[in-house]
Amino acid sequence: MTGPSRRTAIWTLLLLGGATLAAAAPTWISTTGSTVLEPVVDVAVSGTTAAPGVGAAALVLVAAALALGLVGRVGRWVVLAVAAVSGVVVVATALGVVLDPVPAARSAVAEATNVTEPTSEVVVSAAPWVAVTLGVATVLVALWAAAGSRAWAGASTRHERPTNRAPAPETTDHDTWDALTRGADPTDTDDPNDTDGTAAPAGR
Repeated sequence: MTGPSRRTAIWTLLLLGGATLAAAAPTWISTTGSTVLEPVVDVAVSGTTAAPGVGAAALVLVAAALALGLVGRVGRWVVLAVAAVSGVVVVATALGVVLDPVPAARSAVAEATNVTEPTSEVVVSAAPWVAVTLGVATVLVALWAAAGSRAWAGASTRHERPTNRAPAPETTDHDTWDALTRGADPTDTDDPNDTDGTAAPAGR
């Protein structure tokens, strides 16, 4: 299985994170309540209210996508695992609302009317299903990226200081004695006048 490039994986996960945030914004649940003064009060519950875990997981996914461009070989596995878990959270949270929307509806009705029971059917929009689809896609993309990450280059090191210096040549006792007989300091390895590897004789 050939995976995407690092750039493709980053942009795909970013788009999925943004789309998941957008899917959490509209109304997920709608119903009605009533008060003494108003027999019909329309109640709409957004995804961020009905399933706050979806928005939180989407933000984590965006952060993971950005981090994917900075980490090394080991870090990319951690980041992709976090992305996959974010997708699982989105799926589980959104499905929870789809399968049982009444608790979120009751909470919203109580906040709007001080009465906990809705007075009409609780209707679930298509937005939670969009979130579920995006969550599944996120898990699949994370697995796809993991399959292709072996071919990715390592994290950029162009801003790091070089650490590989050529070792200084070893000085033997014979070399030290020759330097002393010429009047040179055998411990001075940076003599500017020593252009061919030997110090100039003293007194000249």
